[in-house]
Amino acid sequence: MTSATYNRVRRVLIADDEPTIRHLLELNLRAEGLDVVVCEDGDSAYAAARSAPPDLFILDVMMPGRDGLDLLRDLRCDPLTANVPVVLLTAKATDAEVWEGWTAGADYYITKPFDLEEVLTFIRYLGTPGSE
Repeated sequence: MTSATYNRVRRVLIADDEPTIRHLLELNLRAEGLDVVVCEDGDSAYAAARSAPPDLFILDVMMPGRDGLDLLRDLRCDPLTANVPVVLLTAKATDAEVWEGWTAGADYYITKPFDLEEVLTFIRYLGTPGSE
């Protein structure tokens, strides 16, 4: 797959406090030709998003400081990031937790452990005309 497949998503911001998850996503998304910004908490992710908004956020929910749901709500209220798609990638998997993610404004919800191909499929979907 080449970066030409990702005609709408070129820059992805990942926020996850687990180094293994960050590294796995970063390596694989870079291998797909995407520019990747990696943050280990919600506060640094918000600062990075404000300085250069990405085309997609991939957020963990459970992070120190500003958690993923708080970050998501803040992103949705900020005109710079309000319309940027957000994937919640989290171990929180109960129906109530998933519902909380959707109502906070997530565009997609993936539970850990996850299949990397599911993440890539969603990114491809975002690059499809009419998927906005």
